[in-house]
Amino acid sequence: MTVFKLPSPNASFMCLHFFVFLLRASAVVATSSKELQSLLNLKSAVQNSNPSLFASWVSTRSVCNFNGVTCNSDNSVIGIELSNRGLTGTLPFDSICQLQSLQRLSLGFNSLSGTVSADLDNCTKLQYLDLGNNNFNGSFPDISSLKNLKYMYLNMSGFTGTFPWNSLKTMTSLLVLSVGDNQFDITPFPHEILGLDNLNWLYMSNCSISGSIPPEIGNLTELIDLELADNYLTGKIPAEISRLKNLWQLELYDNNLNGTIPAGFGNLTKLQLFDASNNSLGGDLSELRFLTELQSLHLHNNGLSGRVPAEFGEFKNLVDLSLYSNNLTGSLPQKLGSWTEFIYIDVSTNNLYGPIPPDMCKRGTMEKLLILQNKFSGEIPATYANCRTLTRFRVSQNSLSGVVPSGIWGLPNVDVIEISENELEGPITSDIANAKSLTELRARENNLSGDLPPEISNASSLGTIDLTGNQFSGDIPENIGELGQLSNLHLERNWLSGNIPDSLSSCLHLSDLSLAYNSLSGKIPDSLGSLPSLNYLNLSNNQLSGQIPATLSSLRLSLLDLSYNRLTGPVPESLSIEAYNGSFVGNNGLCSSNVTYLRPCSSHSRDVRTFIISFVVGFAVLVALTAFYMFFKRRDQKDDGHSLKGDYSWDMKSYHVLSFTEDEILDSIKQENLIGKGGSGNVYKVSLKDGKELAVKHIWNIGPTNSSRSQPGTPMLSKLDSSRCREFDSEVRTLSSLRHVNVIKLYCSITSEDSSLLVYEYLPNGSLWDRLHSGNKLGLHWQTRFEIALGAARGLEYLHHGCGRPVIHRDIKSSNILLDEFLKPRIADFGLAKIIQASGGRDSTCVIAGTHGYIAPEYGYTSRVNEKSDVYSFGVVLMELVSGKRAIELEFGDSRDIVSWVFGKLKNKESVVSIVDVIIPEPLKDEAIKVLKIAILCTARLPELRPTMKTVVQMLEDADPSKLVSIVVAENGSD
Repeated sequence: MTVFKLPSPNASFMCLHFFVFLLRASAVVATSSKELQSLLNLKSAVQNSNPSLFASWVSTRSVCNFNGVTCNSDNSVIGIELSNRGLTGTLPFDSICQLQSLQRLSLGFNSLSGTVSADLDNCTKLQYLDLGNNNFNGSFPDISSLKNLKYMYLNMSGFTGTFPWNSLKTMTSLLVLSVGDNQFDITPFPHEILGLDNLNWLYMSNCSISGSIPPEIGNLTELIDLELADNYLTGKIPAEISRLKNLWQLELYDNNLNGTIPAGFGNLTKLQLFDASNNSLGGDLSELRFLTELQSLHLHNNGLSGRVPAEFGEFKNLVDLSLYSNNLTGSLPQKLGSWTEFIYIDVSTNNLYGPIPPDMCKRGTMEKLLILQNKFSGEIPATYANCRTLTRFRVSQNSLSGVVPSGIWGLPNVDVIEISENELEGPITSDIANAKSLTELRARENNLSGDLPPEISNASSLGTIDLTGNQFSGDIPENIGELGQLSNLHLERNWLSGNIPDSLSSCLHLSDLSLAYNSLSGKIPDSLGSLPSLNYLNLSNNQLSGQIPATLSSLRLSLLDLSYNRLTGPVPESLSIEAYNGSFVGNNGLCSSNVTYLRPCSSHSRDVRTFIISFVVGFAVLVALTAFYMFFKRRDQKDDGHSLKGDYSWDMKSYHVLSFTEDEILDSIKQENLIGKGGSGNVYKVSLKDGKELAVKHIWNIGPTNSSRSQPGTPMLSKLDSSRCREFDSEVRTLSSLRHVNVIKLYCSITSEDSSLLVYEYLPNGSLWDRLHSGNKLGLHWQTRFEIALGAARGLEYLHHGCGRPVIHRDIKSSNILLDEFLKPRIADFGLAKIIQASGGRDSTCVIAGTHGYIAPEYGYTSRVNEKSDVYSFGVVLMELVSGKRAIELEFGDSRDIVSWVFGKLKNKESVVSIVDVIIPEPLKDEAIKVLKIAILCTARLPELRPTMKTVVQMLEDADPSKLVSIVVAENGSD
């Protein structure tokens, strides 16, 4: 008989323990396998963007050894940390949320895209979620199940639609909520947030929150950071906000808040950063005098009044103060900024008076001193002459007096010196040779005197010099032509004498040149006609003699004024046009058959002039052909009607379905088809066999060297013109991606080693400038003008808001708005446009460009521009349409444009109707004034006060006069 022996109690326990171990082991194996697959699915979705990051993510290794993965003691995945790794792709949340122990998911600062699926709600143990700074689309899902969440970062991730605020009700442990910089649907302030008692960080800037800030915000007493900026908030700052005594940062800027800084606000004694700029706040600053920990205070663009509290002068940590564009009075505390490493002050456009605080650069860290448009008096403190960190020194439009400290002129890092419209004296000293970073020197309307120092040419970055209305004497330095970046030179109303330096022809970027009201003599240099960018030329009221150079005919000038000199001989025929009416008065020796107020030229003088010009031109051509025979042979073939094909190798890129060939275009680029010339190239009209007409811009990639040391009369060697190549690339890159009825259509580009062609649709009615200002207003009834304005606005709105990336045109003007056969507008000439890169956000570009009269005023104090600069330029176009006047007119006076003219009439309370073009009939003038009001908004001095183009289009649509026009036309025939 077999005897079965029972196991001992110890043996039974060991068996049970071993059995449990096996069960656990099998569970771990199963879990590990599932987690492994989840992570491999994640890898598969995003690994192509960073293969090296996922090199350790292989099935032969434990998931706990994967790069960026953390596990707990049970070897379960609790964290994925892959932020800022350059990842792209769409996240598989269905796989990620199968990691049942996952507590931390950090994927911020990548380029992840696609939607965030509702599977995220299955990550129920998540405590930390960071999907911020990515490129997702669509709405964010309901995540009510994530009850353990403490940190949620979703800012700047491309989410739209309605945010699931109800999800927050279950997240009572939430410490950080960051959902700003997403274009959610506009919604009132979500009250669900007010129940998050533990919240210490709330970032909701730029996420479409509207209505008032609820008083219950004061219940979130753990908050240390509250950011509600750039929304649609209205009403007052609630007094209950003063209960947030742990607050160190409060951001409320760019809303529509009103009222005063509430009583009790001074209780926020831990507050270090406060920004409520760009609102409609009133009252005074008295509540802020208790905020002794303040480091940065921004309250600009409000309606604040009263004095700057004296206590600000004792703030030991204050480094950044911005109070510009308010109604503040009194003097600044004299100890302001003297206690710490002060950086920045801007109190411009107030009613402040008294002396400039002397010690804001005491620690040698100050970068910007901006106090313009106030009533400051006394001398410029000598301490700032040693402030080598200064980059901006702007003290214009005050009552400052005395001699400018010599060191100011030579500050090594300053890029703007603006001291205009004061009572300052003394010379510009030779110290200016040290100002290597200086781009703008603005000192107009002072009592400065002495010779212009030749050392000014050492300030090699100078782009703008404006010394109008001073007492400078002597010659203009001959070496001024060494300023290769110079674009604006205004020396009018001084005591300058001598000749106009011929070296100015080396300033290839020069667009504005005004030397009026001096005692300059000699001839107008022929070389001025070679300046490719010159747009504004005022040499009036001098003692210039000789003939008007024929070379000026090649320029496209918005203003030409040679009046009141001693010029003789005939006015070049191409300058004898309506656009330059009045440009030649006061020159008794001039003659013209077309300018009515000048005597007609005799046939003898014409014959002599023709002989001289023919001889000079013939000799120049002979020299040029001898020096450059091989290069110009091909250009001559073009001008003689020969094909461009020759021995060129051409590359054609099409952007639409084409009905023509490369050869048809190349065969048509010849002199007889030339219809226009500009700084960026010649334009030809091409008629195809099927009757279709095209416009072709021909850009040669070869240009002269800009060596200023070549001897006069010596041919200069040629080299690749890189700026034209960049211009071509810019225009092609921009236009090829654009599709809008009010943006000119680019059919294709054709390029060779030597030149480039852009093939556009042909618009038979030329530019808006031509129709408005060259005596051909036929058909420009008010309704037509309005439709041009609205169409152009829609085109510009598309550029700013309708493209994948915003496009800044940077040269909006009436001559860049072309008209088709029905007078419908197209925005054209994108040679200066730049697509804002996504990495730069909606920031700006720092290339100075544009046309005098259309350039936004921020060019005067910053080289950085954005879409609002286009809005300003468009506002100028609207003023042209309403008034019928050019952007620059002689009647506007020295250095004044149509914006100054309009605002001057409004300031002087002249009849607004007097601005409206006289040919617009009386019943329609009110409609024109509606558009003028929009133009005034667009041309606000401060960019942030200008509407967006989306808003401009809406305002124009609301002002549509079509119904009224139809009634008036029926009654009166036409306007």
